[in-house]
This record gives sequence, C-alpha cells and structure tokens, in this order.
Amino acid sequence: MSGRVVPDPAHTCADGAAKDLVTAAFRAIRGRYVQDRHQIAAAVLDADGRVHLGLHLDAMVGRAAVCAEAGAVSAARLATDAELIAVAAVRFPKPTEPPLARIVPPCGLCRELLLDHAPRLHVAVPDTPARLVALTDLLPHKYLGTKWPTPVSPT
Repeated sequence: MSGRVVPDPAHTCADGAAKDLVTAAFRAIRGRYVQDRHQIAAAVLDADGRVHLGLHLDAMVGRAAVCAEAGAVSAARLATDAELIAVAAVRFPKPTEPPLARIVPPCGLCRELLLDHAPRLHVAVPDTPARLVALTDLLPHKYLGTKWPTPVSPT
C-alpha cells in the first residue's frame, strides 16, 4: 500500500456513472497497490446497480498476468447473472512517477473478453472530460468464433 497522496481521477469524469466507477476502482487500487504486483483496479457495474471489483495481478512470466477487468468480470459472474453495464479501470502511479492516478481503457485482450461477456458494455475512456463510450466503438471489428452463439449486436 502506498502512503503517498494521490488524487482520485474521478474529478475528470463527465457523468455520475463514470465518476462512481472510477472512484470505486481508484479506492481499490489505492488500498492494494504494490509495485510490480498490482497497479490497476477495475470496477464493473451490473444492471442491478452493484459494483464488482477486480485487481491486476502481475506475474514474473508476462503471459501469466491477469488484467483487472478480467478479475472484475469474474467477480461479477460469481455474484450475479445480471447484465454488465459499464466498466472503469484506474492505474496507480509508480513511486518514480508523478502522483497522478489515471483512467485507462481496457487492453486489446480485455476488449475481446469484455465483449464476449457483455456485448452492450460501456467503458470509461480518458478523454477530456473522461466519459463512458460503447466498447464496440473501441473494437469495431471483434472476432466472432464458433464456441458459442454469436451475441446480439448492440447496435
């Protein structure tokens, strides 16, 4: 856990839902940050209004690392079958960086995973101001395989 004062990046958000998710993710990573272990936390909102948290788990072998968004979706799926509505992820600064936490969009792998499990999901992006956008806008040409039925297009 870090003893530095790092402000919540939710003040950059344009709407209440984004602010709430960013604050939840920020509080999670502020309390659990460990350099080279945990740098990002994510918060997922479900249709029943519950927020589920996930923590980035780094690993000595990079491919073994687990993103915070995957952890949050897993936590949500353990708790509910409700549709997942929105997600926000926050990166905590390393001790050598300025003390500014920042909203980060999901990586490419997480974009694919999130769309598999929540095709109508919205995601916080660090625009000015930060806002929620449809995840399909970040990944317009998602891979559609044959493992299970193709989800209904969100558009």
